[in-house]
Amino acid sequence: MPVRIQNDLPAKEILENENIFVMDEDRAAHQDIRPLQIAILNLMPVKEDTEWHLLRSMSNTPLQVDVTFVKVSTHHSTHTSANHLNKFYVDFYEIKQRKFDGMIITGAPVEQIPFEEVDYWDELCEIMEWTKTNVTSTFHICWGAQAALYYHYGLNKRDIGQKLFGIYRHSVVVENRREPLVRGFDDNFWVPHSRYTEVPREAIYGCDKLKVLVESEEAGVGLCIANGGRQVFVQGHFEYDRRTLENEYRRDVEKGLDIQVPKNYYPDNDPNNKPNLLWRAHANTLYTNWLNYYVYQATPYNVDSIGG
Repeated sequence: MPVRIQNDLPAKEILENENIFVMDEDRAAHQDIRPLQIAILNLMPVKEDTEWHLLRSMSNTPLQVDVTFVKVSTHHSTHTSANHLNKFYVDFYEIKQRKFDGMIITGAPVEQIPFEEVDYWDELCEIMEWTKTNVTSTFHICWGAQAALYYHYGLNKRDIGQKLFGIYRHSVVVENRREPLVRGFDDNFWVPHSRYTEVPREAIYGCDKLKVLVESEEAGVGLCIANGGRQVFVQGHFEYDRRTLENEYRRDVEKGLDIQVPKNYYPDNDPNNKPNLLWRAHANTLYTNWLNYYVYQATPYNVDSIGG
């Protein structure tokens, strides 16, 4: 899929070097089709890494996607340059009158803080409410999924003690295998996780508005949906690249933090070995299925008709 981005976004060169097709604004302007309008609310501190993780994950269908990067105005980012934010991001208030075919709300490193104490919580609640009428399907990742499950369905997160850190075996829930979001998934597969909290399995199964599609004995519910796929909740990080967990591990080691080696990640559990990459195919399939079946197939031709 040609992901349409600004000509000089730094992620463009990285993706092209990986032989991933990205379409700049000039080429997109000459295609006589309506691209899907996808907003990405990027709550991660190092926004550039998340940008190319997500753009790579959305790069495998023939659909054209026009990406708008969004930031909250009630939080000042200190890990991404102001120049980058000013050039490539818009505040939510700048796009709140628009309609989008799809939206991605990322995770954030605030999971051990009560939701209401996060400095941009009120703004995030406004955004999540806005998605009900202005977005065809919203894809929530990790803390973003936990926040949305709390806001929309009252399911609170809980601390799990030791950090869930590594790649974990997951399975498709057999009775829900026909759901298009997991079409093409193997029975068992691996997903990266990096978190201290979870929305409990029993709480998710106890909510009759949620359908569980993927779960793990160790990592809990990995993927569930609501409203026929208008809301997607992923507690893991399908979008991570090979080195993401390694970079996090080495950063924490340098800080002197008590951090375990990521589970099932390094061959022989040895950080000197090259990490295993065992989830890329399922990441591509997940995002392709979401864009095709829950965004493209469900959205009206006139994007302004969404929610009407």
